[in-house]
Amino acid sequence: MKCVLLIMFLLICTELFAPQYEVFYLIKAEVTNAYDRLIKAVVNVESGGNVWALNITEQAVGAFQIRAIRVAHFNKLTGKQYTIWDMYNYNIAQEVFLQFAIMKGLDYEAIARSWNGRGEMTDIYWEKVKARL
Repeated sequence: MKCVLLIMFLLICTELFAPQYEVFYLIKAEVTNAYDRLIKAVVNVESGGNVWALNITEQAVGAFQIRAIRVAHFNKLTGKQYTIWDMYNYNIAQEVFLQFAIMKGLDYEAIARSWNGRGEMTDIYWEKVKARL
């Protein structure tokens, strides 16, 4: 009985007099791009992720399937001098995509439809992109 009382006394004393520590865990935040999910979905729909993709009919190239007219528009907006061949470089093609995406804000649907073009085909395109988000 004395042993039980001693143990209880020690537990109570430990609770009363032991310093109380609160533990905080710091987790390093991952830097994310608000457009990452959309980029992955668009690239999947456009080329299946193939940076060397070529659509001869539309004369679109790279993972984002960018055409020369889009490159020319990008160059006019930014003052850069990219060529259609630069669109085989994923990072450059992503830069072009983001230039036009940012102009639409964070509305994924508006960005996807605009990226695809105009008309009824954008309905089908948006459904494909949305399914991959």
